Amino acid sequence: MARYGKASQTKVKKTMHEYKRGKLKSGRSGKKVKSRKQAIAIGLAQARKRGAKVPPKKRSSRRPTRKTTRRSTRKTSRKSRKR
Repeated sequence: MARYGKASQTKVKKTMHEYKRGKLKSGRSGKKVKSRKQAIAIGLAQARKRGAKVPPKKRSSRRPTRKTTRRSTRKTSRKSRKR
């Protein structure tokens, strides 16, 4: 089964066309996109918003921050004090 649908292919194709002509701009800053990979990512993001068949973004695994680890150690030490 295909990962990407026809609608997502056409959207990426249109974005790449804009990129090659130098007319593709990034979202908030409005700067010109210089990277080919960035252009493809913008096309896929737009296809996702329209509801086309595109696999979800890869999520990076986050490490717990210091605050969360400190809280968990405090809770265990309080429990041991009560006993």
